[in-house]
Amino acid sequence: MRIFLAIILMMAICSDSFAEIQKKQIEYKDGDTTLEGFLVYDDAKSGPQPGVIVVHDWMGFGAYANGRAEQLAQLGYTALAIDIYGKGVRPANTEEASKQAGYYKEHRDLLRRRAQAGLEALKKEASVDPKRMAAIGYCFGGTTVLEMARAGMPLAGVVSFHGGLSTSMPAHKGDIKSKVLVLHGADDPFVPPPEVVDFSKEVNEAGADWQMVSYSGAVHSFTRKDAGNDNSKGAAYNERADKRSWEAMKSFFNEIFQ
Repeated sequence: MRIFLAIILMMAICSDSFAEIQKKQIEYKDGDTTLEGFLVYDDAKSGPQPGVIVVHDWMGFGAYANGRAEQLAQLGYTALAIDIYGKGVRPANTEEASKQAGYYKEHRDLLRRRAQAGLEALKKEASVDPKRMAAIGYCFGGTTVLEMARAGMPLAGVVSFHGGLSTSMPAHKGDIKSKVLVLHGADDPFVPPPEVVDFSKEVNEAGADWQMVSYSGAVHSFTRKDAGNDNSKGAAYNERADKRSWEAMKSFFNEIFQ
């Protein structure tokens, strides 16, 4: 009996040792444009799991969104950090980032199409349940996931972290199928109160199931540690808002993925 139990214990230990977070770079297409993605999942999970798109900020596909994808995988989701700008298009500074982000904000149809391409890439993964999918995004990425919701993409929910709320393609009654969570810095100068009011009016008239959390003392980029701590610059890290917003996202996912 003891030998049998020891064998069972060793098998469990070996199984755990081989189960780990899997990470891989992928490529996918939007027409003739090649895009990159960073896929992360826990191979210890059996069966398809909820899938979550992660959309980068204005600096483009890279380490920050990839790191958030890893955090999501640790929570049991299959996460894909997607690429809006295209393979190899990586702004070297804020001036280039502003130009890239500005272009897609002016061409919302293209922005939505690039996001849709990422969503389709994630749906193809064997570890994903295509009926349980969501999208999160930061700054420019937050703007993007709200466009995904406005476009009626088949998502259970979207979460915008300090994203822009305005759009040139507002939703109409019945357009928004996903639940919406907006996590906002109450003192964000780049998303002023009138923009918040207009957004509230838009989603109410669209009949959306939405909620917004505003964090006191937080400005733009409040989840980015590399943004510094000087609120007077308009963008700064806020540890309290960072932690609270992540917990709010987790609670939201527990609701939409029941």
